[in-house]
Amino acid sequence: MTATRDMRCADPYGEPVEPGPTPLTRAVEPDDAEIARRFRAGDEQALAWAYERWAGQVHGMAVRAFGPGPDAEDVTQQTFISAWTGRDRYHPEQGALPAWLVGVCRHKIADTWARRDRQRRSSEAAVADARSRPRDTAAVDGLVADRVLLLGELDRLGQPQRGIIELAFFEDLTHAQIAARTGIPLGTVKSHIRRTLERLRDRLEVDGAALQS
Repeated sequence: MTATRDMRCADPYGEPVEPGPTPLTRAVEPDDAEIARRFRAGDEQALAWAYERWAGQVHGMAVRAFGPGPDAEDVTQQTFISAWTGRDRYHPEQGALPAWLVGVCRHKIADTWARRDRQRRSSEAAVADARSRPRDTAAVDGLVADRVLLLGELDRLGQPQRGIIELAFFEDLTHAQIAARTGIPLGTVKSHIRRTLERLRDRLEVDGAALQS
């Protein structure tokens, strides 16, 4: 009779050796419903999973609204910041998390359009005010000129500096209020504002010298 073969590994001396432990398998991420539940409960890992899964969808909406660039990136960031800080308003039993994120994104897109419109009207008003002054006026009003210059300079700023300056200049928020709204540390907010204002001041000095020459 043929002996049954021992399926265990053998060492060089013919002794059977027990197989080693099975390698650990990679942890499987939870499904959407579990991520939503943990997101609502304040699990930061769930926020990371949510961003990984749905940031592309949110960013795509923003790009369709504004085209690729700082505004689309800012809307994407603000959507997840707002969703996370306002997660107590999300109820998983009332709908899926990605659908709720889409709703938050729509609000951020509307806010950005409103901000753009405020900037446009402010710029137009400043220009109209400057043009309405008598031609023999020695100089255009300094505040109006600074406002127009600021609006032009904003287009050259990246995020988050641009968003911070807009909140400070156009919505008159304090540094602490800006930090609370954006989720950016207060010290970083102050640094961004200080560096940006230094840049604007340097530009004003250059432009003033050019006007006087």
